[in-house]
Amino acid sequence: MVRLMLVEDDRTMRETVAAYLTRAGHEVISVGDGAEAVTRFAESPVDLVLLDLMLPGMSGLEVTRRLRAVQRDLPLIMVTARAQEHERVQGLLAGADDYITKPYSLRELDLRIRSLLRRITAAGPEHPDTLVDGDLRVEVAAGRALQDGEPLSLTGREFDLLVWFLQHPAVIHSREDLIREVWRWNVGDPSTVTVHVRRLREKIEVDPSRPTRLATVFGKGYRWDPSGSTEAGS
Repeated sequence: MVRLMLVEDDRTMRETVAAYLTRAGHEVISVGDGAEAVTRFAESPVDLVLLDLMLPGMSGLEVTRRLRAVQRDLPLIMVTARAQEHERVQGLLAGADDYITKPYSLRELDLRIRSLLRRITAAGPEHPDTLVDGDLRVEVAAGRALQDGEPLSLTGREFDLLVWFLQHPAVIHSREDLIREVWRWNVGDPSTVTVHVRRLREKIEVDPSRPTRLATVFGKGYRWDPSGSTEAGS
């Protein structure tokens, strides 16, 4: 059973969503504001946080930063009533793995939760459990990535994205490909991929503005060039 925290200040919505997710088989801890969410999480961590962006007092962005400081790989879905791209990007840059815009389908929400929690746990002959590229080492089943022997602070979705690129080097992947293969969505906003690629570059590239590993192939998508061999632009 997945244990998740629902942070929503609207009481009616909070109770409705909590009831649905409970019936779907999740254990739900419901809180009404950001400060309570931070306190409750410190007392009793959860598997995933479903967090409203617009909260009284402490904002959803600040809650995200504080929870990430406690657990860097905590799966977190941001909920927003705003449809503008810059609001979604704000949440993703703050550390959210995914977002969903109100009003949303409760069925879709449950699918998003299950998708986010899915991690690569088994190794096969094509994709070994340990992936190595120069100074990068990724231990897939353990969910651990290291660079020069030092742990990388990656969110769950950033880790999944890095694993995918290492498993499929020297191939151009469109944003739609990555939405389908990494996010496991049939449809999705391509800007989600753009933000996660940007965040991943900030953690693995010496100069994220001039990447030597995770290259942009303009008009087509992204390509992983092993051992920093790319000469493509950012």
